[in-house]
Amino acid sequence: MVVAHSASGLSMLHAVILSALQGFTELFPFSSLGVQVIVPRLLHWNFIQSSPQFLPFVVSLHVGTALGLLLYFWRDWLRLIRAWWDSLRDELASVRRVPEQKTIWLLIVATIPAGLVGLAFRHPLARLFAAPLAAAVMLIVNGAIMALGERMVRHREEDIAGMGFGQAVGIGVSQVLALVPGLSRSGVTMVGGLSVGLSYETAARFSFLMATPIILAAGALEVKHLHGGAHGLLHQAAVGFVVAAVVAYLSVRYLMRYFQTQRLLPLAIISAAAGVLFTALLLAGV
Repeated sequence: MVVAHSASGLSMLHAVILSALQGFTELFPFSSLGVQVIVPRLLHWNFIQSSPQFLPFVVSLHVGTALGLLLYFWRDWLRLIRAWWDSLRDELASVRRVPEQKTIWLLIVATIPAGLVGLAFRHPLARLFAAPLAAAVMLIVNGAIMALGERMVRHREEDIAGMGFGQAVGIGVSQVLALVPGLSRSGVTMVGGLSVGLSYETAARFSFLMATPIILAAGALEVKHLHGGAHGLLHQAAVGFVVAAVVAYLSVRYLMRYFQTQRLLPLAIISAAAGVLFTALLLAGV
């Protein structure tokens, strides 16, 4: 039956709730994918998360999140795009001398690993949406990774361009982990930034800038699959896109101030505690 493979039970209210959670948890390091897997199961929402339409719907919420990031960092992106163009015009000779030119190329090389893995394993990753218990356990692992990151804080470099290209690739590889529901993109990439000596605020900035192009690329590949006949989620995705964008903008605005004075550990504890709670509820059959 078509319904057995459909996400048509996703109401507009469900879409709004999921999109608000997406805009919040994509940037706060609590794993938006993990929450989107777990919450519908706990609340007994009647739609199929392994439906071919659900992954594109989730990606549309990610694109809304990317819009929120672009709205916050638009000045940065204008400077970086101009710097990228200048670097091409100068045949890359000035990249290591001009901080903004180096920064944009660091972002480009850091984006490549997760982009390649996402393309290669798109269908196996889609099946992970049917595993809420695994996502709950990974939220605990996510908290442990962030807590470990606190022990990696070094000299607190305040300039992204102070990194090497090998270090940027390492952070990009860590972003691959966020393709697994329960592991946070912002969390693991911030830990990667801290491990190479970035300050909390600089690691957060690099993480949020790095997330933007890969989220937009994923959206370009997946959103076209949204309108799947009678069971398409186009309207829910459109509303969710707007909600996710607004919540993401407010979240990144708060977090960039938070990391000026605060650390990652409190957020790590929250992630682990949520994972323990969700795991217990799922095992209890709630």
